[in-house]
Amino acid sequence: MIRAMTQADFSAFWPSFKAVIQAQQSYAFDPDMSEQQAFQLWCELPLKSFVFEHKQQILGTYYIKPNAMGPSKHICNCGYMVSEAARGKGIARKLCEHSQDIALELGFKAMQFNSVVATNTVAIALWHKLGFATIGTIPKAYLHPKLGYVDCLIMHKQLSD
Repeated sequence: MIRAMTQADFSAFWPSFKAVIQAQQSYAFDPDMSEQQAFQLWCELPLKSFVFEHKQQILGTYYIKPNAMGPSKHICNCGYMVSEAARGKGIARKLCEHSQDIALELGFKAMQFNSVVATNTVAIALWHKLGFATIGTIPKAYLHPKLGYVDCLIMHKQLSD
């Protein structure tokens, strides 16, 4: 089930969130941020945040927010996280599909991912399957802990005219 995220949900997911940011392989977040800083970043600053819950366990989450303001406020941005134990089970796909429906409900016409780490090939393949196009590359934009500086991709999908 996908539903709105609460502070209690975030606290339950915090160990997974912390593991993702400390791995430094997909998010340009401070690996030492506190749970409260992470909650603010993921749940308070965006328009909405959601969780994927199964058998009373929070297995994944996403946020949605405008990608820019003013004349570009019709494009949204989302971020997704799935717990390590739940990866490969289609949860990211369900979260992304849900986020596209929510984006349309909120009046967004497109979705853009500003910085997809190029080594995150599983996510990139999924986004391509879901209709996102790679529209740009930011050279050496991410300091990967094992590979050094790697590129990031800008990905985009038009949701409506």
